[in-house]
Amino acid sequence: MPARTPEETHALLEAAFNAGDLDALAEVYEEDAALIVPPEGVVASGRDEIRSALEATVALAPTAKIVVDRKIQSDGLALTHARWSLVGTDPDGARVELTGRGSIVSRRQPDGSWRIVLDNPLTPR
Repeated sequence: MPARTPEETHALLEAAFNAGDLDALAEVYEEDAALIVPPEGVVASGRDEIRSALEATVALAPTAKIVVDRKIQSDGLALTHARWSLVGTDPDGARVELTGRGSIVSRRQPDGSWRIVLDNPLTPR
């Protein structure tokens, strides 16, 4: 299901992380989107690279929570800011917690849905 609003891109990311669904995660992004991948901050470009870059995070079987704090929108583009957290378990059974603030630029698609163009989950406070 595509996002109907810019804020819904965040909800779809949260649901996909919680379901462990890499394909659903990748589908929230435009084909040529870019993502800064936590925690190292490596840039993944393109939907296939984004999907691959998120494999390690999804392998943690995380519980995700994303709360949108603010949105600005104009002419088919939107910038959203959110707080996020992921809590999972590493292969050794240790608890892993990642938290941060993120910024997403999304674009309205020809069918009226929204996809992410730029995703920086490591936005400074």
